[in-house]
Order: sequence, then structure tokens, then C-alpha cells
Amino acid sequence: MAIDTLRRALVFVVLCLVQALVFNHIHLFGYATILLYVYFVVMLPRNYPRWAGLLWSFALGLSVDIFTNTPGMAAAALTLTGFLQPYLLQLFLPREAPENLKSAVSSLGFTKFLTMASFLVFIHCLVFFTIESFGFFNWQQWSLNIVGTTLLTVLLIMTLESIRK
Repeated sequence: MAIDTLRRALVFVVLCLVQALVFNHIHLFGYATILLYVYFVVMLPRNYPRWAGLLWSFALGLSVDIFTNTPGMAAAALTLTGFLQPYLLQLFLPREAPENLKSAVSSLGFTKFLTMASFLVFIHCLVFFTIESFGFFNWQQWSLNIVGTTLLTVLLIMTLESIRK
């Protein structure tokens, strides 16, 4: 259990630093920014306590907010994503799935994992950019931000997932 917590803390720190130092400075076509820290929530296993998943999600969102000067946007969006992750994971699991199943391509299959990750990233981007714009005056830019960021983030998550054991 302690090794799992240390591993999760290391992934937490790495994703937070990579997001703050690298990905927040890359804006493809002025619209799409990779939000890789959502991958932390996507990777949470099936039997992980919901309170702990929410706590990790909020802490990571708050850390990203502190480093990237987005007051509360990432924390709110990632906490909602962390809240919905167990329910979405349950939708894509077979009925006879073991309790300690990890959320990965190797255990869910490519299509199910891609669908689940896409839903989670889309929900996160929808909430994040809605809070950022705080209105629908420029709905074309808002929708381009959501779609572009979702596509880039899911592409990078699937790339990392293919490298991961």
C-alpha cells in the first residue's frame, strides 16, 4: 500500500511539473492546449476509495492552479472528473471483472479505454473552458478550445498508455 501511494505521489508530481513547465506553454493554433494531468484521474483503479480519488483529484487540480495561475479552474474541473471516473469505469467493465482491476488498455481493451478516457477528458475540458470563459459570447472559440484540447490530450494519453506496462 505504501509503495502504491509513493508511486501515485511520484506520478502526481511529474504530471504537475510537466503540465506547468511544458504543456501550458504550447498552444496549437491558438486553441488547443494539452491537459495531461487528467491522465492521473483516468488511471485510478477500480477498487480505489472514492474519497481518496476525490482528494487526489482536488490536490492535483489545486497544484496545477497554483503553478499556472488559473484560480480554481483546474481544481473544480478535475474534482468533478475524479467524481465521475468510478461511474464511467463501471460502465466499461465486464460483469466478472476483478475488484483490483487497473484502468488501462491492457485490462479494458483499446476501444473501451479510449472511449472512457475520451469521455473523462471531454468532461474535464468542458468544465475547465466553461469556467474560463464564464459565458458563451465567443462560443466558436470556446468549442474549438474544448474539441482541440480534448483531441490532443486523448492522443497523448493513448501514446503514454501504449508505452506503459
